[in-house]
Amino acid sequence: MMLGRGTRLLAGAVAALCLLLIGPSAPRGAPVAEPLPADAATGFVPNRVLTWNICNPCNRSGQNLGRAMEIATYAPQVVGLQEACVRDVEKIRQYLENFYGLVYHVEYGSVLRNWGRCGGWPWRPGGFGQAILSAAPMTDRVTVEYPDGGSEDRGYMAVTTTVSGRSVRVFNTHLAQRRQEAVRAGQVGVLAAEVARHDRAIVLGDFNSVPDAAELSRMWPLAADADRQCRPSPVGACEPTTDWYSKFDYVFLRGIVPLARRVHPSPYSDHHLLYADLGAT
Repeated sequence: MMLGRGTRLLAGAVAALCLLLIGPSAPRGAPVAEPLPADAATGFVPNRVLTWNICNPCNRSGQNLGRAMEIATYAPQVVGLQEACVRDVEKIRQYLENFYGLVYHVEYGSVLRNWGRCGGWPWRPGGFGQAILSAAPMTDRVTVEYPDGGSEDRGYMAVTTTVSGRSVRVFNTHLAQRRQEAVRAGQVGVLAAEVARHDRAIVLGDFNSVPDAAELSRMWPLAADADRQCRPSPVGACEPTTDWYSKFDYVFLRGIVPLARRVHPSPYSDHHLLYADLGAT
């Protein structure tokens, strides 16, 4: 599933040529891809997974192309997105392929249809919830809506794919908003019961909880944070993942060893990108 530097360069050259040929006849506001940083990945990084709450509504100019550029910079094999509208993810996926040569499979875990968040017609609003992008094919998708979503419907999705050269169950979730601790505790209970069924699992998501929050107490015995220094302690060395300096976003690993991780702030969301490079069991 690796794309070499030559393939990435060819994709960029084709995109640039198209823009050159279209020139002044291109419609006003047509997307123009920004070049990736010099240290960007040159193809899919097979053992890399990333979680990102892409923020909705944020309505920043060119946000989907910007989101694609951010993802392409790190080129993870698996991407878990939260607060994701199906239409936005389709655009992101298209930009990743057309501008950056990264062809992802996609599965959706929409838990509601919302015209205000995702557009569409009032009688046919867009799907809103989670999405997973994967360089490798995915199977056995499930979407589960939590019995109590709190102030908005919430849930998790799960797929089976290949990471670190082996089959693994990947979960992606978004828990209830802040100040709903009891609701989140119930949601974690539902999620943890399913995660416990798998010897190898990756749990991505926005948990809306700091590491020592009581509602996460059922996750920590099951899986470790990809950040080896992060523990459920008020004095733990957990790097913030939001613009308000809280750690709400996690890559929990069960039966998989973390090698490295990074948090990257982005102008396209109030949450940072969080990725982890994984080893074997």
